[in-house]
Amino acid sequence: MRSMNIALDLFCCAGGVAKGLADAGWYVVGVDINPQPRYPYAFIQADVMNISFANFGLVWASPPCQRFSDLAKRNGNADQWPDLIEPIRNKLIRSKCLYVIENVEGAPLNPTVTLCGTMFPGLRVLRHRMFEANFPIVQPPHGKHPKVHTFDKRKAHFGKTEEMKDFVQVTGGGNSTLAAASNAMGIDWMTKAEINEAIPPAYSEHIGRAALSALRQRAGEQARVAMAACPYWGGALPLTSGTRT
Repeated sequence: MRSMNIALDLFCCAGGVAKGLADAGWYVVGVDINPQPRYPYAFIQADVMNISFANFGLVWASPPCQRFSDLAKRNGNADQWPDLIEPIRNKLIRSKCLYVIENVEGAPLNPTVTLCGTMFPGLRVLRHRMFEANFPIVQPPHGKHPKVHTFDKRKAHFGKTEEMKDFVQVTGGGNSTLAAASNAMGIDWMTKAEINEAIPPAYSEHIGRAALSALRQRAGEQARVAMAACPYWGGALPLTSGTRT
C-alpha cells in the first residue's frame, strides 16, 4: 500500500524541488548520489536507480540536464554527459506511481507543462523548465518576458535595471549575485553554485498541488473498486452464528 502524501525527490541536489513540494503539503524524502548537506528535509545518499519507488505517493525525478543544455550544444560535448531520462522514465512507468520528470528545454521529454517565472507572482527569473507527468497539470498563463538585469556593458539596457528589483539571469556566468538570485527564486539556503542548478520552489509547489489532487482521485477510484467487489456492500453484514460467552 502506498504511503499517502510522501514524495520521493530523485537527483534532489540542494532541495529547490523539495521546498515547493513541502509547501504544497507533501512529506519529502530526497535521494542523490552526492552528499547534500544543505538539503532541508530527510535525505538518503544513494544511486536513484537502486532505490525502490514502492510505497510513495509521488516520485519526482530531475535527471542531470547538462547533456541537453544550450552550453553543451554550443560546445559540442553533449555526449560527455549521461542520458538518464530514458532509464528513469522506464522505471517510473513500471512502478505505476504518480511521477514527474523535470528537465531543460531541448531534453527528450513529453512535457505536460512548461513553466516560466513570469507565471508566478513574486518570481523574478525566467527559468523555462519542462515537466513530464502522468497526471494533469494546469498550464498558467505565460507572461511577456521583461528585460533581464545585466552586468554586460554591451547590452542596450545596461544600467537601466536593478538586480534586487527586476528579473535576473541565474546561471553560472556571473549574471547575478547570490543575494539577487536567492531573492528572485525564493531560495535562501543554497550556495550560488547550487542555486544555479535549482528550479524555483513555486514550480514544484504548483505541480505538487496537482499531484495531491490526482492522488486523492486515484484513492477514491481504488475505494470504489474495492467497495464494488465487496459482496456485502449495500446491505447488512451477516451475523455470526453461535452464542457469545
